[in-house]
Amino acid sequence: MNKKTRVVVGLSGGVDSSVTAYLLQQQGYEVIGMFMKNWHDESVTISNECPWMEDSTDAMLVAEKLGIPFQAIDLSEEYRERIVDYMFAEYEAGRTPNPDVLCNREIKFDIFLKAAQKLKANYVATGHYCQKGEIEVNGHKVFQLLAGADPNKDQSYFLCQLTQDQLAKALFPIGHLQKFEVRQIAKEQELVTADKKDSQGLCFVGKVRLPEFLQQQLKPKKGPIVVVPEDLPIYQHQKVPAGMAPEDLDQEALEQICLPVHYQKDQGKKIAEHNGAHYFTVGQRKGLNVGGTGKPLFVIGTDTQENVIYTGLGEDHPGLMRNGLFVPAKDIHWIRKDLELTPGQSKRYLARIRYRQPLSWATLIMKKNGLYVLFEKPQKGIASGQFVAWYDGEESIGSGVIA
Repeated sequence: MNKKTRVVVGLSGGVDSSVTAYLLQQQGYEVIGMFMKNWHDESVTISNECPWMEDSTDAMLVAEKLGIPFQAIDLSEEYRERIVDYMFAEYEAGRTPNPDVLCNREIKFDIFLKAAQKLKANYVATGHYCQKGEIEVNGHKVFQLLAGADPNKDQSYFLCQLTQDQLAKALFPIGHLQKFEVRQIAKEQELVTADKKDSQGLCFVGKVRLPEFLQQQLKPKKGPIVVVPEDLPIYQHQKVPAGMAPEDLDQEALEQICLPVHYQKDQGKKIAEHNGAHYFTVGQRKGLNVGGTGKPLFVIGTDTQENVIYTGLGEDHPGLMRNGLFVPAKDIHWIRKDLELTPGQSKRYLARIRYRQPLSWATLIMKKNGLYVLFEKPQKGIASGQFVAWYDGEESIGSGVIA
């Protein structure tokens, strides 16, 4: 290992990034610790607690213990523009953003990476539970994003929007370890973060009570909660006909299966009121505050223009369980550009629509207007704005924003 290979580690003040820095140091890299300060806007309170101050101190103590240079970088302006403003706009439009996926694409592996390169760093490293592979395709070097070895902690989904250029500069030193091994290393090295609980909430920001957060920008507005019956005629067309291959479906059938249903108020009956359709997301059960329905009530659609929430009774309501989804052409991202589908092509991959969800088989069908994803088994709570990621075994191949 050349001593001059410099790595900037995103020290978050947690155990994973602490052990990341230690392992890189052991491997002979020149390590610099950098803490990202992503929020200090008094006009919008993300949390009553102030985790970043404690996290920053812990990150500094770890750097001190390891004897590596340490600095804090203020990315709060970029974080507001690229993550927080985006979140507000998406919720206002009745969509469900994933800020963690965006934070990796826009902050850690873009702005933070550029800051590291100003320090003449060859790589940036994070405490993500994922792994990086390298293969040759037609004489070109291609980087692979692979699942973490600990199946309970695999975070490849959060990195599903990374590019080849970003992967080339990324290191994931703990991806081959189990969580308990990471804690063990931290204890042996007497790192202050060894027993620290894993952070919950927004990337590098901390715990967020989403309804309270949204209410600061999106004002409450009363509207009806409508319960939709299970026997709507539109649900009859939302399955692949028995004995038919998904790739043989025509455009109309694909759209009926994969595009979200747009409900009308007269398709159900009003059972209660809510405080704002933009506070709710498809698949949500808590927060409706409606009793006496027998079966649990789930959100199956939101209309932020008309301020209506559409709900269905029971976990197997056809409005909650969908067989397909659609990604518009502009929102498709291939980590493996060499495997990109062209219009008319289709391929079976494993896919998921949220972190830690078990992978499910799906057929990806590429058309001119975008990508149709048809699952072999119905998926619960597919929401517009979420990311779908597809895999070949352990390898993340690509992802997209659900329409």
